[in-house]
Amino acid sequence: MEDLTERRIVVLTGASSGIGLAAAVELARRGDQVVLVGRDPARLRAAGERVRESCGEQPELFRADFAVLDDVRGLAERLREHYDRIDVLANNAGAIALEPITTVDGFELSMQANHLAPFLLSNLLADRVRRMVVTASDAHRSGVLDPDDLNASLRHYRPFRAYGTSKQANILFTAEAARRWPELPAYAFHPGVVRTRFGNESRLVALGMRLLPFRSPEKGAETLVWLARQDPSRLVDGGYYADRKPHRPRPKAADPALAARLWTASAKAVGIDA
Repeated sequence: MEDLTERRIVVLTGASSGIGLAAAVELARRGDQVVLVGRDPARLRAAGERVRESCGEQPELFRADFAVLDDVRGLAERLREHYDRIDVLANNAGAIALEPITTVDGFELSMQANHLAPFLLSNLLADRVRRMVVTASDAHRSGVLDPDDLNASLRHYRPFRAYGTSKQANILFTAEAARRWPELPAYAFHPGVVRTRFGNESRLVALGMRLLPFRSPEKGAETLVWLARQDPSRLVDGGYYADRKPHRPRPKAADPALAARLWTASAKAVGIDA
């Protein structure tokens, strides 16, 4: 049973393409007011036009680069100015770095874009948000998270291990957010392996995208849309989902002590109180 009592405001990060755009189109089609966040202005405008074509209404567009934490802080300020409430915050933006890259803030790119930036945004908006959905991944199986060293992956860099570590952080963050913010339901999900622009810089990844049976963005977005609209009483707060069902993450992504340590380390990293 879906929660359809009122028209909701849904903010989606990473909404210029892939899962984020597919979810935005579907949510708008179902009557939600969608707000698109993306890094590239031209792609963001094109995504907004795609949503407008699907529902007849132009969505609000907000540009922010999650590789720059000041962009995230500015985004939070602008969203607070525009909206007294955000019914759903979909932390969907993500990146995979095929070589070791350190952001202007001093963090490994995938850790910052996939975890620290949404962690910061969620904390800055927590009093306005009614529900949070986080795009995680079963790639967390390759994660080797050490909260005492969030840049550990920069040494002996392996792209998919770094990415998996950031996805491990997503699941831990979601569970800890549910514990710390009991009034704000939070859910993480695995979208499946989706055919998107992800990893386009790599010829090997691009070849795999063409040859392997990847899901469409629309299929990958189904669980996001479902979690955004389902009655919370039917869901597990802090839970991890796949294909609209509870999904058990690996123990290293379900450790409450590790989740608490990660929260403290992340708060220190982005300069907020734990």
